[in-house]
Amino acid sequence: MELGPLEGSYLELLNSSADPLQLYHLYDRMDLTAEEEIDLCSEPDTDTINCEQFSRLLCDMEGDEETREAYANIAELDQYVFQDTQLEGLSKDIFIEHIGLEEMTSESVEVLEEAGQKTQKRPFPEELPVDLKHRKLAPPSSSLLSCLSLPSGPIQIIPTLSTLPQGLWPISGTGTGVSSILIYQSEMPPASQTPPASGPAVQSLPKSPDRPGSTSPFAPSAADLPSMPEPALTSRANLTEDEMSPTKCPAAGGASSKLPKWPESVERFYQSLRDKYQAQPAGPEGTLVEMDLVRVRLEKSSGKSQERELATLDWAERQPARGGLAEVLLAASDRQQPRETRVIAVLGKAGHGKSHWARAVSRAWAHGQLPQYDFVFWVPCHRLDRLGTSYHLQDLLSSLGPQPLPVNDEVLSYIARRPNRILLVLDGFEELEAHDGSLHSTGGPGSAEPRSLRGLLAGLLQRKLLRGCTLLLTAWPRGRLAQSLSKADALFEVAGFSAQQAETYVKHYFESEGTAEYQERALALLRAQPFLLSHSHSPTVCRAVCQLTEALLQRGDEAQLPSTLTGLFVGLLGPAARDGPPGALAGLARLAWELGRAHQRGLKAGCLPSAEARAWAVAQGWLRPTTGAPETELAFSSFLLQCFLGAMWLALSGEIKDKELPQYLALTPRKKRPYDNWLEGVPRFLVGLVFQPRASCLGALAGPAASTSVDRKQKVLTRYLKRLQPGTLQAGRLLELLHCAHEALDPGLWQHVLQGLPARLSFLGTRLTPPDTHVLGSALEAAGQDFSLDLRGTGVDPSGLGSLVGLSCVTRFRAALSDTVELWESLQQRGEAKLLRAVEEKFTIEPFKAKSMKDVEDLGNLVQIQRTRSSSEAAAGELPAVRDLKKLEFALGPVLGPQVFPKLVKILEAFTSLQHLDLDSLSENKIGDEGVAQLSATFPQLKALETLNLSQNNITDVGACKLAEALPALAASLLRLSLYNNCICDTGAESLAHVLPDMVSLRVLDVQYNKFTAAGAQQLAAGLRKCPQVKTLAMWTPTIPFGVQEHLQQLDPRIILR
Repeated sequence: MELGPLEGSYLELLNSSADPLQLYHLYDRMDLTAEEEIDLCSEPDTDTINCEQFSRLLCDMEGDEETREAYANIAELDQYVFQDTQLEGLSKDIFIEHIGLEEMTSESVEVLEEAGQKTQKRPFPEELPVDLKHRKLAPPSSSLLSCLSLPSGPIQIIPTLSTLPQGLWPISGTGTGVSSILIYQSEMPPASQTPPASGPAVQSLPKSPDRPGSTSPFAPSAADLPSMPEPALTSRANLTEDEMSPTKCPAAGGASSKLPKWPESVERFYQSLRDKYQAQPAGPEGTLVEMDLVRVRLEKSSGKSQERELATLDWAERQPARGGLAEVLLAASDRQQPRETRVIAVLGKAGHGKSHWARAVSRAWAHGQLPQYDFVFWVPCHRLDRLGTSYHLQDLLSSLGPQPLPVNDEVLSYIARRPNRILLVLDGFEELEAHDGSLHSTGGPGSAEPRSLRGLLAGLLQRKLLRGCTLLLTAWPRGRLAQSLSKADALFEVAGFSAQQAETYVKHYFESEGTAEYQERALALLRAQPFLLSHSHSPTVCRAVCQLTEALLQRGDEAQLPSTLTGLFVGLLGPAARDGPPGALAGLARLAWELGRAHQRGLKAGCLPSAEARAWAVAQGWLRPTTGAPETELAFSSFLLQCFLGAMWLALSGEIKDKELPQYLALTPRKKRPYDNWLEGVPRFLVGLVFQPRASCLGALAGPAASTSVDRKQKVLTRYLKRLQPGTLQAGRLLELLHCAHEALDPGLWQHVLQGLPARLSFLGTRLTPPDTHVLGSALEAAGQDFSLDLRGTGVDPSGLGSLVGLSCVTRFRAALSDTVELWESLQQRGEAKLLRAVEEKFTIEPFKAKSMKDVEDLGNLVQIQRTRSSSEAAAGELPAVRDLKKLEFALGPVLGPQVFPKLVKILEAFTSLQHLDLDSLSENKIGDEGVAQLSATFPQLKALETLNLSQNNITDVGACKLAEALPALAASLLRLSLYNNCICDTGAESLAHVLPDMVSLRVLDVQYNKFTAAGAQQLAAGLRKCPQVKTLAMWTPTIPFGVQEHLQQLDPRIILR
């Protein structure tokens, strides 16, 4: 019998018809990651099972309803076999003939008789317990409990004939020489393997290598049972660290119980790894405020590409992971198949704290907060960027810190056999862009053979290597690897700091530096620069602001923070650059640019011009040892600093031709050799360095020597930027242009950009961060004209939305309904009644297209707000957004359409100005006759309706007759009616023909591709002759003979065929 892949619990295997020996081989092959063959042991061996393990398993069984039911079935089987008089003699003969242990069998029978077991007749079905699901186990004298109440001693498993009923049968007694015997169904062993009758030794199953303490495939360890739930991550919050250690286990039933002792090398490796992770970060890195994580999802790209990209959620759609680390690690549990790898991705921009969060995961495990994992491996991906070398699994797991911990064969074997107890964190996945084909490479499940890094990653991500582990990735939300994250079971995004969190970070920073007296002054300086405050949602910028503020306050001068990011980094680097080795900063800038072009952030040994320059850069904090690498390898302290230094090299270098400089702004697309803009901060820094006053900017970094070349580059960039037409740029590039103009601090350039802004600005689907919102608001306010904004799908936060729509120059705006309602509630709570009325007047939803259930629910909430205000305030008028809606489209498709349409019908009467109701969808809504009947009831309230499109909605004669009865209510307003591609037959056509003369305003009727015949067509033609106001009747359908259609068209040319 061939066995396919098995899913489910061990209890399901007990009740299956599979041969246990074949199950043994199959499960052991699934457990081992190496492709090795497991041969049956030819030597007789005693299969021993620890009794304490059975006790613990029994306690777990009593707490699980499904487990109780399965074991109750086994207990019933025990009663069926051993208490039946017809089978008692047979059981004796079987033991005597096929085992040859006559003495043991006779003693066993005597023990059974002494125990008082009496034969009983098989009970009738009506005598069995009615509630089989909640029945209790049989009394100890005849149930499995008597078998599990074991004295100290081994348990022997004896294969028997395949003709016996399948199951586990207990025989206990002191005279047998063993504590218990478990009999299970199997094939008869060959004669060569039949044990001699002279002793009690019997052939046993080979020892299962991944179940210590047990060789039976039906007696797994508690940690290895798929059907057992994982311990809650917070269930041991009150235990000490020792009690929460993976080597400990809570006592079963109040008695002390310990897991099998780990091998010494595994225990030693565990302690070393735990001690390593417990080291807390020193300095400002340790003051990072806890980051918020938000659930995100992928959606189909808006372009021609079939790839999915990260969806931009409305603010109200955001689902913060309030459960913290526990919620993240359990996020994919609902999608995980048995023995399958869970892949969880945490995304975030550079500098938002992903690596800090990843290291916090390892520290949490080291402090006993993740008891469901035996080992957590934090792997910085930049340590894996070694092309052309061969890798083993040990190489990946030992890439930990500057002093890697060796993973020997015994530790690796332990890990490979318990992958469900392993958490592997790949930190900085974007560092492996050179290996972007790894998700599609062919990789086998084995770990013994060396392979390339691409093959190693393929084995992990394709769930072939270390199958069953939890794989946690951190990466940028952009780039080639991020586009392949559709394989992830759960996606999260690091949200960045809120304004309150940024201020908390500032306080913690100065407390850790021992300068708490600077806290209030530092916060005052930050609040005085709203642009830097908006950028403080990034922890990297927030830390840079703290460092510059501390330096300014220590000087004692009149402190003032700069108004641009360029000024911020010039203030940080300028004082040190004047005292540094000659040419050291320029050399560092060149390295930053070259590494950025290669998509790298780490510096190899010997890259810097001199040891003095290296020591100086490390002392200033601009370079630091790479995490998880030897001390000779360095990296820039932040990605934003690398971008600034790369822009500095472009501004100062004579190797870059002036005419090539505009391409690095990445404001216009290039078909040939486009600049990939991996150093995404370079455009803004480049414009700032070139345009800001020389003495306070580049002069402070490089002296006056480069003034001539910089002047030429400024002229080139000025011509390029002034040739741009802001109204023709995409939303993302328009925002980048505004940022560049802000960094330049050049009034002429700023005015040129403002004058080119169009009156209607749409940012639909473009994410707006707090800095984007601030720069856009400053530009709109300074432009001197009125604007209409479309802010749908931008994910703008409530404070940013309020600051934009509250501007007097913004006369109309569209935003997510849920976000707008939240803004109104916030304004009402703060008592800003005047601003609330102004925002309500500006808000519009015209035209509105419902593409999801959420859209209809949000529209219903908007109508409910209007109804609530109308009932509570006598003078309250209609909401302008509801009052002025003229076009409404409904496109939810055939599945959600019939379910959601009744909700839409309930609120239609609130849209008194509705002129166009479009219920047609490319995927067909199929609202059916019931939906048409519900819609027809609202016609008396839709007095302004001019266009009604009911095409492709599965409407039959029943719906057409209901529609015809209600149409006279729209006689004065309806101009166009479409019933294209429905199921209307002659009866429905006749009903529509009778109502046509009453539709005095109707101009166009479309009934093409229905099912009426020549009779229905003639009825419609007759009704048309009574309606001189109708201009067009589209009536072609394949069920009408062509000759009839031509004849009708000759009689009335208003009938259109095809």
